[in-house]
Amino acid sequence: MNALDLLVFGIYVAGLLAMGCIFVRLKNTREMFAAGGQSPWWLSGLSAFMTTFSAGTFVVWGGIAYRHGMVGVSILFVIGIAALLVGWLLAARWKSFGYDSAAEFLDARFGKSLVQFYTWLQGTIGIFTMGGAIYALAVMVCALVPLSPGHMLADPATGNLSVTFASVITCLVVVAITTGGGLWAVLMTDALQFIILTVSVFVVVPMILARVGGVGGFIEAAPEGFFSPVAGEFTWFFLAGWMLVFFFKMGGEWAYVQRFACVPSGRDAQKSSYLFGALYLISPLIWMLPPMVYRLIDPNANPEQAYILACKAVLPAGMLGLMIAAMCSATASMATTFLNVFAGAFTTEFYRGKLRPTASERELVMAGRLISLLLGGIAMAGALLIPRLGTYTGYILASVAMLTGPLVLPTIWGLFSRKIGLGTAWMVTVLSIVAGMVVKFGLGKDGWFTQIETLAPLVQLVQTNVRMSEIVMGTAFPLLLLVIAQLSIRKTHAGWERVTAHRTEHRNEEPTLPSSLPARLCGGATCAIAVMMFLLMAIVRQDALIIGVFAAILFAIGAVILWMANSINQRLHQSQLAVAGGESRGSTKNDPAQKENK
Repeated sequence: MNALDLLVFGIYVAGLLAMGCIFVRLKNTREMFAAGGQSPWWLSGLSAFMTTFSAGTFVVWGGIAYRHGMVGVSILFVIGIAALLVGWLLAARWKSFGYDSAAEFLDARFGKSLVQFYTWLQGTIGIFTMGGAIYALAVMVCALVPLSPGHMLADPATGNLSVTFASVITCLVVVAITTGGGLWAVLMTDALQFIILTVSVFVVVPMILARVGGVGGFIEAAPEGFFSPVAGEFTWFFLAGWMLVFFFKMGGEWAYVQRFACVPSGRDAQKSSYLFGALYLISPLIWMLPPMVYRLIDPNANPEQAYILACKAVLPAGMLGLMIAAMCSATASMATTFLNVFAGAFTTEFYRGKLRPTASERELVMAGRLISLLLGGIAMAGALLIPRLGTYTGYILASVAMLTGPLVLPTIWGLFSRKIGLGTAWMVTVLSIVAGMVVKFGLGKDGWFTQIETLAPLVQLVQTNVRMSEIVMGTAFPLLLLVIAQLSIRKTHAGWERVTAHRTEHRNEEPTLPSSLPARLCGGATCAIAVMMFLLMAIVRQDALIIGVFAAILFAIGAVILWMANSINQRLHQSQLAVAGGESRGSTKNDPAQKENK
């Protein structure tokens, strides 16, 4: 990156922090951790998309697409199918119970001990993993930032910006956004990143295809089997299992449940999940084309850097800085989501539940911000330690496949089953985690039991089907335990009666209306970035046309969003006036004084 890219990068990050500061005056924990139940469905859907998208698209799936081609597209496509199934079966059901978080539902359904265990385990692992994602992206970005010899921020081994420094700074930005504006800031930054990245990739794709002779040249020169949807360890069985894993992940993991809880109604929760799924069905081919095409340009590149190198090869000065800033903040969006979710869980379940039951809402908001800072320290630890534990791609594939089922299946089962209780949830979680560890570390390569001759066939089966064995132990095994428990238990658990009673109360509550503020802010921020890119045209004369087209598209999108936000706001205002007028007429009609006068 040159000085112009760095300037654009800095302005973009400063803008994100400023957007977070807009929501700094949060009144209570529901606003901080559930957006007051007023998030529009489209904002929730885009945020869920970016939460999943940012965690691995550039590093993990981009690397797989570079090595195997269409396999990267296939993996993302089945995630879209899973999201549609979640919208059909689970999203509205989560909202119908009326809880602001998965932790509150679990507390009522199973009890505090399981909530505390999940909070500590999921929170620690999730935020630690989040730090690894930040590190992986920092490696890519720092490869583009050479510094002068002896520079205080340079890595002596490479001469580029220090990865450690970049990781720590990114973590600090994440913490600042989350602690300042809560879930509102997370949702808003996610939507803005989606717009910037989408437009950027639509610019990158035709430019990088032109480098290899267009679509025809790409197809002709691609390696053999590059357009097959499966390859190597990524078989059809893996894709089916991966879809099932993500169905459970998006249907029960706390970050996604938060997206269902922060919208006004169950129908809104469904629409947000449908949007999420539709984006994953439509966009994977566009998103994965840059690293796939770059394979032809440089067959010897680092696969996990292929995405950023593809962008560097074609984007002009200024636009590359904006693209990298959006990539960083996209990965940061996953980080801010996890921080917000688990800061909320620790605040309500531990600070209020154990330490300060009588704490005021203002005190709880302050405690939530302090807890966010502490969790940011765990993220920094992950950023520095995960790369030393193995490749980030391998870590993500294994951890998602093996831990999703044990940690979310009892929760999802509890949404429908009136029988299972705390004991069953504990049994399924603990036995599944232990069994998974035995298979992974006992029967895997250099495992504990690989020298036992009687286990040799099982060891060979596991080692030749690594990904499928992870999915089976992480999904099929806990499912089997739950089915057995369901068939053997006869009584209705008291937790089911509690959550159904709460659902009845929730149905009688006054419905909330979605806020129009997010659309106005998102449209305004998009227009502001477009204006900044227009100004760059005067500096970057050589690629002024490309930058101008990019800026014009951004400005048009921002203007449409502002127009739609204004129209929605007017309709909401008119409906509120109509409701107020009806209430006024009703109160006059039933006013005893009015009747006496008549």
